[in-house]
Amino acid sequence: MERSRLLQCLAADYMRLRDVAGTGLTATVPSCPGWTVADVVRHVGQVYLHKAEVMHAGTWPDPWPPAEIETEEPLALLDRGYGALTHEFSRRGDTDPCQTWHGPDQTVKFWIRRMAQESVIHRLDAELAHHAEPAPIPADLALDGIDEILQLFVAYAAKTWPDDFIAALSGTAGHSIRIEATAPVSPAAPPSAPVTDYGTAATASAATAGPPPAAPLAGSSAGSEIGSSADPDSPSSGSGSSSPAAGSSSSDAAPASADTSPTAPVIAAWLMRTSPDGVVVTALTPPAASTAADAVVTGSPDHLLRWLWARESTPTTDVRSPIQVKGDEEAIKELRTLLTVGTQ
Repeated sequence: MERSRLLQCLAADYMRLRDVAGTGLTATVPSCPGWTVADVVRHVGQVYLHKAEVMHAGTWPDPWPPAEIETEEPLALLDRGYGALTHEFSRRGDTDPCQTWHGPDQTVKFWIRRMAQESVIHRLDAELAHHAEPAPIPADLALDGIDEILQLFVAYAAKTWPDDFIAALSGTAGHSIRIEATAPVSPAAPPSAPVTDYGTAATASAATAGPPPAAPLAGSSAGSEIGSSADPDSPSSGSGSSSPAAGSSSSDAAPASADTSPTAPVIAAWLMRTSPDGVVVTALTPPAASTAADAVVTGSPDHLLRWLWARESTPTTDVRSPIQVKGDEEAIKELRTLLTVGTQ
């Protein structure tokens, strides 16, 4: 995705999170057991500030977080973090060097993408907490997010922090799982169209200023260069953009508003192969090409991203699930386990 589009989506989801959270901070978040909306807002605000400081200082801030953050009002912290983050983005180009937890990409563009994806997942948390109808996730942002979680949070993380994945992979006989994104049946904005207007989000400016509760951004050592004093949002840190329950949902169903048809064309697809040595994820080209797999997960980009991050709505029995899961149950269980490990 282009920089301007990612910043547009970031602005929209920041505003949506703020609007929904403003209706009540004490609501419990079903997708983050033990969290309230206030915890989610505080987490996102701290993540924004952390990435702003990484760009400003040119290194991982240590110690982190600053003590004064703990007493700051959650929405004020969110606003301040968003303002600091977008200010730092505005001063840098996509390819400007910047420390990240992804070895092959040490640029500012990595954080622009990561923060856009961080924001959409956590605004879903606020919507789920308040039983609000989730705002649609634009197809281009959802497809980018699907690629990110599979390629970075599972395949790359399993290679970079293998100790975290030993329990999940040591006993595997090896599986192949195909993940298919299908064109939504209902008309949706094309990738080049403006992001969906989430109330006041369409007018949000990129320059607008604005973890378990006990330790929202405390990292954990993973035997790598980005342990607790490095990036608290990395897959190995124990406090990334996923909740403690990410990937742990036992339901394959999502919202009642199913929008995936059995005949909907496949617009993007990935093949994941597991072995005791790690995980390999390949983006399939063309996506509709026939590829043998032990199991297949299919859905529209919006619903598929939510399924991978375990942000489904309460399942219903009177409509067809927008996510279809077929094939080897052990392969699907393994996928869920890897998602849990990678996104914790």
